[in-house]
Amino acid sequence: MSSLSTFPVTRKWPAQHPEWLQLYSLPTPNGVKVSIMLEETGLPYEAHAVSFETNDQFSPEFLSLNPNNKIPAILDPNGPGGQPLALFESGAILLYLAEKTGQFLPPDAAQRYETLQWLMFQMGGIGPMFGQVGFFQIFGGKDFEDKRPRDRYVAESRRLLGVLDQRLSKRAWIMGEAYTIADIAIFPWVRNLIERYQAGELVGIQDFPEVRRALAAFLARPAVVRGLGVPKSS
Repeated sequence: MSSLSTFPVTRKWPAQHPEWLQLYSLPTPNGVKVSIMLEETGLPYEAHAVSFETNDQFSPEFLSLNPNNKIPAILDPNGPGGQPLALFESGAILLYLAEKTGQFLPPDAAQRYETLQWLMFQMGGIGPMFGQVGFFQIFGGKDFEDKRPRDRYVAESRRLLGVLDQRLSKRAWIMGEAYTIADIAIFPWVRNLIERYQAGELVGIQDFPEVRRALAAFLARPAVVRGLGVPKSS
């Protein structure tokens, strides 16, 4: 394990426990994917809040870690080969942590790729579409008189929820009885759509009972409860 002092990000967010994995994040849907995964795996980590209010994400220190200026990002002092690894993009981080710990990703090759397809389903569909609904529901788009753009994203979100509901109709989780990174990726966004964006009625969430059932089971997990509050706001 090498020192983290050579990474500029640690000058702005000093590591109190440099031997632990360092998380730079906020409790957003993408952010809590990683904190929930860390809580589920039991890996020791230290969380640092990246304040958008003070544009921390555009600071040279953060950009040295993630040139795309988005959270979450991690710095693992004990990466492959015992060398530090800096990583951004929540889906990539979930996959890395699953492989690092041997948890929440099936060892069988076929099931592994099936899990990854549902991870991509979240990244390519659920995240972008639900996020657009949020823009039109509670952010700047709420004042647009023309509701056709909003309705387009609502319709696509309903379609995605239908795909998810059908998948869950005969399964406890996305992959069956096994809880995986696919669930950890998807359900923070479903929760956000309903709670943060207040769009449950708009998308007709009552029409998707299997999604609601699995979401309730997800939110009842102790590691999820803990991870949803990370990092704590200052």
